[in-house]
Amino acid sequence: MRFRPCIDLHQGQVKQIVGSSLSDQQAPKTNFVAQQDAAHFANLYFRDGLSGGHVIMLGPGNEQAAAAALQAYPQGLQLGGGIHAANAAKWLAAGACQLIATSYVFKNGQLEHDNLRRLVEATGRERLVLDLSCARIDGRYVVMTDRWQQATDFEVSRPNLEALADSCCEFLIHATDVEGKQQGIDVDLVALLGEITPLPTTYAGGVRAQSDIDHIAQLGQGKLDFTVGSALDLFGGNALHYAHMVAHYRT
Repeated sequence: MRFRPCIDLHQGQVKQIVGSSLSDQQAPKTNFVAQQDAAHFANLYFRDGLSGGHVIMLGPGNEQAAAAALQAYPQGLQLGGGIHAANAAKWLAAGACQLIATSYVFKNGQLEHDNLRRLVEATGRERLVLDLSCARIDGRYVVMTDRWQQATDFEVSRPNLEALADSCCEFLIHATDVEGKQQGIDVDLVALLGEITPLPTTYAGGVRAQSDIDHIAQLGQGKLDFTVGSALDLFGGNALHYAHMVAHYRT
């Protein structure tokens, strides 16, 4: 199980926000705004040998900061946010090791097979990560898109993940109901992913203490990597320490 670091970009700054609060109508709920730029964090992850972290562009105004992060740690970071078939080659050339996609692949609440095919053609399977961030609705975990405001009909289930496994190399899955709230992980989702995922999968959402990481290791059956946001001292938290993550969860 590896610690996957993150760089969340909003309006060009590194922030920790409650993802479900993102909308065009109002400012999101923000837990932390970094004084340092995106390249600073990318250099830190490069120095400490943390590969496979993700840079997420949360809305417009983030491309310059994202490009600077990729330049600071070429082939060490995944990039997501507004990724589609037409801009995939640009971002891979800019230094992203893989690209992360959600909304381009899921349109109007459904999996858009043609767009998925176009994206795989543009990136290759080994350089595509599918973001299947999800919420629990009527007892099922369904993928959420469009800043986690739009529920799809795509359930996070064994058959569906196995069907997608031929098109990507990893899954990134935020538990949208708990992400950014530091109220604990979604243990049911972690257990489900530990049972069904056929690919390397990074879980994100709600990590607030070492006990949550221990639960991910146990319930995820060793199949899941994890990321930590607002609880990490790197982003203003006091419950979990970046140096500990590097020392214990780098490999």
